[in-house]
Amino acid sequence: MRFDPRAAAEFGRRHEFHYDLCDPFTLVEDFKAEMDRGLNGKASSLAMIPSYLKPLAKLPPERPVIALDAGGTNFRVSRIRFDESGEVSAEGTRKIPMPGTRGRVGGVEFFDTIAATVIPLLDRGPAAGIGFCFSYPTEITEDTDGRLLRFSKEVDAPEVEGQFVGKGLRDALQRRGVGFPGRIVVLNDTAATLLSGLAGPGRAGAALGFILGTGINIAYTETAIPKIGFSSAENPQVLVTESGNFAWRYRGSLDRRFDMTTKNPGTYTFEKATSGAYLGPLSLMVFKQAVSDGLLRFRKASELESLARLETKDLNTFMRNPLDRENPLGKLFDDDEGDAARTMIYLAWIITERAGLLTASTLAATVEHIADSGSLAGYDPASPLRIAVEGTTYTAYQGLRRSLESRLHCLLTAKLHRSYTIGPVEQASLFGAAVAALSG
Repeated sequence: MRFDPRAAAEFGRRHEFHYDLCDPFTLVEDFKAEMDRGLNGKASSLAMIPSYLKPLAKLPPERPVIALDAGGTNFRVSRIRFDESGEVSAEGTRKIPMPGTRGRVGGVEFFDTIAATVIPLLDRGPAAGIGFCFSYPTEITEDTDGRLLRFSKEVDAPEVEGQFVGKGLRDALQRRGVGFPGRIVVLNDTAATLLSGLAGPGRAGAALGFILGTGINIAYTETAIPKIGFSSAENPQVLVTESGNFAWRYRGSLDRRFDMTTKNPGTYTFEKATSGAYLGPLSLMVFKQAVSDGLLRFRKASELESLARLETKDLNTFMRNPLDRENPLGKLFDDDEGDAARTMIYLAWIITERAGLLTASTLAATVEHIADSGSLAGYDPASPLRIAVEGTTYTAYQGLRRSLESRLHCLLTAKLHRSYTIGPVEQASLFGAAVAALSG
């Protein structure tokens, strides 16, 4: 076959996944409208979850805290302090497998395992609080505890579901003879990313927390949440949008078909078009359709059609090095089938470019929402709004970061010039948890 980019682009439009079918300015307005409905307790695809955390203008120096990060595979713990300038130092950092990832554990065992990692850090001296970044669907309460709704990411600990995470840890410490009278603050990874973006020298001002890894989400500081009776322009609180569930209007036929193959059809459809958990599997469906339509032709096409799943990391490797014969896609093409490989990469680029457009639209909408509420965030060149990003899909997936940032720049300069910075933050979940332990 001969590589024909125009035919590939037309295929994308015919099956409704080409990025030029999406108007980013319309998406911005749609997202803002969903934000407003969610904030007011009306039916919305955005949950707009309060965190009850109010960021501090300045972190109290030399007050050590314990930071915990319960992620997908690993559980990390560290004793952290900030100095007068906001520089962070960590000691006693330890990583263990996340309880429940190597076989089922009961509720007592789950929390006792976590408590066992915390106690050696408490033995080093008093701690002002414990910040617990818990990256699973959790309902945060006004006292900054969190009730686990359900586990994801293959954690097998069903007895923990429905329990309060902070109370579970406090009780486990007590069972082991270690009473902890201080605050235990539970938050999710997006809120932690926002807080870590505010911490450190020269980072005063407004910030967004943005996750683009296995999943996608946005957190920001909100001055008014009518559904819980909160209003404070002086002391806004961190709010998590749950942007992965955004009901976006440009879903195409292949998006809808792909959605029906997932474990939770009808929910988190935005995440299924943009995040690392889904870009590979979605692309595989597109590739198979291209074979069916005759756009993509190569000798081992039947092997592609029999492929049950394509991991995003393998697609990323193929896009970077299509000649890698160890790759599940690269090994499908013979040396004389370079045009077929080019067509496959071109289709993946279209999907990537759309993901960049979609994610940029939600970020721009969040910035505009903040400005609509009367804030000058993003306008002041002396205090740029900081978009703190965490996630390997943003940092490592071929072409996505470039697409997102170029689209975002166009959106945030179309009407009035915005002053902002965007970039990854190191150890976001752990350092953000430390900030939360010090925050009101």
